[in-house]
Amino acid sequence: MNHTRIFLFFILLLACFGFQGMAQQNVHVPAGPPAAGDTTQKIEILNYTKRLTFQTLNDSTRLTIIAGDVKLRQGTTLFFCDSCVMNNNTNTFEAWGKGKQVHIDDDTTDIYSNHLLYYTQKKLAYLDGNVKLTDGKGTLTTPSLEYDMETNIGIYKNGGKVVNEKTVLTSKEGWYYADLRDIYFKKDVKLKDPAYDITTDSLLYNTESKTTRFISTTVIHDTTGKTIITKEGFYNQETKQAEFGRRPVIYDKNMTVRGDRITQNDSILTVEGNAIVVDTAQGQTIIGGVIYRNSKTQAILATRKPLMIIKQEKDSVFIAADTLFSARLTDKFGIDSIVVDTLKGLKAAAMDPKDSSNRYFEAYGNVRIFNDSLQAVGDSMFYSFKDSIFRLYKDPVVWAQENQVTGDTIYLYTENKKPKKVEAFENGFMVNRLDNEVYNQIKSTRIDGWFIDGNIDSLRAKGFAECIYYITDDDSAYTGINESHSDVIDIYFVQKELDKVVFRSSVNGTVWPIKQKSPSEMKLNNFRWLESRRPKSKFEMYE
Repeated sequence: MNHTRIFLFFILLLACFGFQGMAQQNVHVPAGPPAAGDTTQKIEILNYTKRLTFQTLNDSTRLTIIAGDVKLRQGTTLFFCDSCVMNNNTNTFEAWGKGKQVHIDDDTTDIYSNHLLYYTQKKLAYLDGNVKLTDGKGTLTTPSLEYDMETNIGIYKNGGKVVNEKTVLTSKEGWYYADLRDIYFKKDVKLKDPAYDITTDSLLYNTESKTTRFISTTVIHDTTGKTIITKEGFYNQETKQAEFGRRPVIYDKNMTVRGDRITQNDSILTVEGNAIVVDTAQGQTIIGGVIYRNSKTQAILATRKPLMIIKQEKDSVFIAADTLFSARLTDKFGIDSIVVDTLKGLKAAAMDPKDSSNRYFEAYGNVRIFNDSLQAVGDSMFYSFKDSIFRLYKDPVVWAQENQVTGDTIYLYTENKKPKKVEAFENGFMVNRLDNEVYNQIKSTRIDGWFIDGNIDSLRAKGFAECIYYITDDDSAYTGINESHSDVIDIYFVQKELDKVVFRSSVNGTVWPIKQKSPSEMKLNNFRWLESRRPKSKFEMYE
């Protein structure tokens, strides 16, 4: 019996030395039986330099202990470590690194750690201690990591950091999808880049395309001082393209931008769906279905029922048209050629490009202007913040209370955003409505009107001037009608009503007794009362 035991021990000893010799010579040694029908699940010992031993714990459990520059393989995945222990019963192996870390080489992904617990059948790795994962584009570091070799998904829940060139992302939790090169960051997410910083609760980042996807409320600060708040969208670091959704907002110095969706392509910002751009420096707001803004030139184009609001303390100005466009005066006319209030054209006027008044806006198609004291319409309009003049073209009309001014072109001067003066060029015509079908009228080549506190104060008609006005007694009853012609006629108003008419040159005319003429007869040529075109309220401007 003793001889039999000695013989068996001798055979076992030879077997151990035999296995050691084969492994040191890179002979493949299976670590336990392979799973039936699946050769990719077996672990092969490719190399070690110190020792390979076996330890039997019970009838069903055997440990394989390997030490010294160990190299293992499962399918196409390679494992490197200083030492490891394989358990055939639990289908696991545990690896450690001392001089060098444990290393998993899984095709496009490399993972390093101080310690590894690996489930061979599930192909599930648990790594801890200075864990590092890299896909050749970005590098993840974390205290511990769970990595599924079957799905190529890694999970960390004790904080992690991803570095991709100059971009650094940190979060408390993260899911790494190696096949997609996507990382899903969760809880206290922070992204730092030389151009911007991001804070959010959840974020997706692709290390290959360098695309950041926003999937929860996200705050972005860039180096120019701009702040973006969004709930969804993306930003690509390579193409510089960005998209923000679910009613994002951008704060850019004196500019605030909102919309259902905002996209950035190079220097062009596109705002869609209930778009709003607020310029606090200019005191203006632009609303539209779509608004485009050039961040380099600060030009703005608004379409789809756009509306501009010029803020005033009590009486803001509302401007609607088919299209609105705003840009810098110096970009349109040059630094030394700024539009000033002269009918003769442009006049040199040096201007600092950084001046807050270095702006203009244009309106095209169905132009309408409204505030409580003055309304206007026209086909197109040009407004300069430098001289505060509204220039209205092609059949324009201006109303102030019961007064209407028309002409081929109308200039409306404002001061402190209130009407100061109106000029009607070519075919100027002013109508002052007194009652139903009762109108004071004056027409001439040119009409100039002046306002005080938003109310019309006086008016001058010059060049082939004609007028019709009603004469009243002390009880405001109509007694006659004056129909006259003169080269220059001045009209003065008191409390918004006509008070006095003065003829500054030779006059020809007739005073008709009120009973001899009906109001319907007393109309100058080309008379028009255009109340139907008049904007009635600021709410109408939104329609």
